[in-house]
Formats: sequence, structure tokens, C-alpha cells
Amino acid sequence: MVATRLAQWLVLLCCTLLLLRAEGLYVDITYVQSAVAKGAVCLDGSPPAYHLDKGFGTGIKSWLVHIEGGGWCNNVTTCLSRKNSRLGSSKRMAKQIAFSGILSNRKQFNPDFYNWNRIKIRYCDGASFTGDVQAVNRATNLHFRGARVWLAVIEDLLAKGMRSAENAILSGCSAGGLTSILHCDGFRALLPMGTKVKCLADAGYFINAKDVSGADHIKTFFTQVVATHGSAKNLPPSCTKRLSPGLCFFPQYVAPQIRTPFFIVNAAYDSWQIKNILAPGVSDPHGIWRNCKLDVKKCSTSQLKTMQDFRLEFLRAVRVVGTSSAKGLFIDSCYAHCQTEMQETWLRSDSPVLAKTTIAKAVGDWFFDRNPFQKIDCPYPCNPTCHNRIFDPQHDNPGV
Repeated sequence: MVATRLAQWLVLLCCTLLLLRAEGLYVDITYVQSAVAKGAVCLDGSPPAYHLDKGFGTGIKSWLVHIEGGGWCNNVTTCLSRKNSRLGSSKRMAKQIAFSGILSNRKQFNPDFYNWNRIKIRYCDGASFTGDVQAVNRATNLHFRGARVWLAVIEDLLAKGMRSAENAILSGCSAGGLTSILHCDGFRALLPMGTKVKCLADAGYFINAKDVSGADHIKTFFTQVVATHGSAKNLPPSCTKRLSPGLCFFPQYVAPQIRTPFFIVNAAYDSWQIKNILAPGVSDPHGIWRNCKLDVKKCSTSQLKTMQDFRLEFLRAVRVVGTSSAKGLFIDSCYAHCQTEMQETWLRSDSPVLAKTTIAKAVGDWFFDRNPFQKIDCPYPCNPTCHNRIFDPQHDNPGV
């Protein structure tokens, strides 16, 4: 059984790689060596990094800055294990990565942003680019400097032409999507007043919800992240003046005060949140939720009811965004996590749709003010266009 599943996974991986070769673009890494002198470094002290594919034609003065995701570390132990991975050290990052979906350079796959300057900022601090602790423990050599990394990378991009941008988007997936929310107004402030700036959070709207045992697992975890990384001073002051810093790591308490236009792309049954907020391993010691989390089709009636209740809680948290046309929503009923980076969910003939509209078209129409878009899907399993994920070794390793 194990051998069969491994073989199936390897076939799926090979097919995915072939698809990326066909539809994607491989982009070299850039290290921000000058950041080291400023103390703007990854967890292990290595320089931050990003991948840039330069714009062309009419997109030469437009910039899309996309933030990599990858969970968080909440204490010295978890940050030490992260330090020697690509999520804690630029020394461990691939020298080239594939650009697809919202990062694609092909008009047929990315009609509104294909010729922009497209950047993917690598994630190596473990706190959504919010931390800043001056002291470094010699025993661990852990550097909690995410906020400095953020500023150093943006300054490097400004020097490479972004300060003359006519259009700019700050986007991100998962922990990177959270980054795009927390830093949205700050990103706007670093660009010229004449620049059209908007933000996009993909699978970054993590909610403050109890787990299946009734515990505040994610609230405790985020509070520990903020404390470990010294993040409080870098969280939106409009939130921290009202609430505890740990709560200000949750988008639902930050979003109402964001002044810059932003768009939320999220599955109402976000697979990462189901696995790590609703039913984390610590709340399910007997593994009752294991098969359900791996494949939503294997969920029992009672588990589906619990997930439907989670969806309602998620929708209540999202509605604080408001109804202004400056705010966009694409909330589908898929069992998915991160839908803008993958071509199959961003824009393809079989991509998920709401109101007959793909994510790519919804985001493009909203950014260019062609049409506002605020759509919330009907409950699972009503949407036949969903790509419901089963298991993805890159995204499904628990971050909490």
C-alpha cells in the first residue's frame, strides 16, 4: 500500500514538473548581499534573496512583488529546525525556481500581468517579515530580523527601478499572503504617491478559531511567534493600540483599518487551516481526522458538519473587510491552499470559477478598475470547478 502510494505520488510529481516546464519559466536567484551589513538577514545570518523576471513592453514600469509562504516558527526549538532549511537560510534555497500562474510571462496564462516586472521574495525569517530582535544568542546563532529583511529587499527593488513604478501589486501565498496584509500600507508608503498600488493576499486570511478540542491552539501559536521574533513593534499600530500583539497577527483584526485597496483570494475550506487550525495533530491524538484532512471526500458526516461550521466562522471573519469596491473577494468552496501561483487554479480552461470568472480575471478586473469583484461561493460540494487537493508535501507539512 505504501509503495503504491509512493509510486502514485512520484508520477504526480513528474507530471507537475513537466507541466511547469511547459507552462512555467525558470528564474535565477538574486542575493541582497548589502543587507547583511544592516543586520537584515535570514534566521541563520545569510543574506535575503529574491527572484526577478524583468518586465517588457507596456509592463516595464509595472511591478508585481510576490511573497513566498511557508508557515512560521514560534520558539527557539522550531526556529532552530527551520534555520537549516530553505525557509531559514538562503544557502539552502534553489538557485532557480519556476514562475507560473500570477508570475507567468506568457500572455495566454497571465493576460494582465505577464509583461510586468515580476518578483518572488524568498521567505527565510519565520514570522511573515515582522521580527526584529537586535541580540543574537551565540549558542543558537538565530537572527530574528524579518522586518529588516523586508525593508532591505524592497529598497533593493526600488533602486532597480521600482521607485519609478506606475503600477504595483504586493501579493503573497499563505504566510506570504499574511505578509501582504500586514505590510500593505507600509508598501504603499514606500512608493511614489502617483503610483497605483494594491495588495493581494492568497490563502493568507488565517482566522482566530478554536480547534476541535475547544482549545485556542492557533491563538497561542501566533502569540508565541510574535513574542519570539519581537514582532509587536512592526505590526500595524492601528491594531496594536487596541488589541494584544498576538491578535494583531490575525488578518481579521487588521483588515478593517487597511487604507490601501486589497483583494482576498481564499478557500472557505482552506486545506492548511483545516489541518492546522481546526484539527491540528495535538487536538486529534487518535488520528480521527487524519483521512479527512488528506482527502475531503473521506470526511464523515460529522466532520463535514464541523467543516461547514468552520466555513461560517471564516465568512464572519472575512466580512469585516467591508463592501467597498476597493476591496476584492474571491472566496471559493474548494479544499485548497494557495491558488494564484499554480497555473491550474490561476488561469486554465479548467480553473475554478465564481460567477463564471477565474481568479486571474477577477484580480485583473479589480486592479484595473474594469469591474469590482466580491464573490463568496456556496457551501461544499456545490462548485464542480474546484481543484480539491489531497496531499502536497511542499505545503502540507504542519507549520504549527
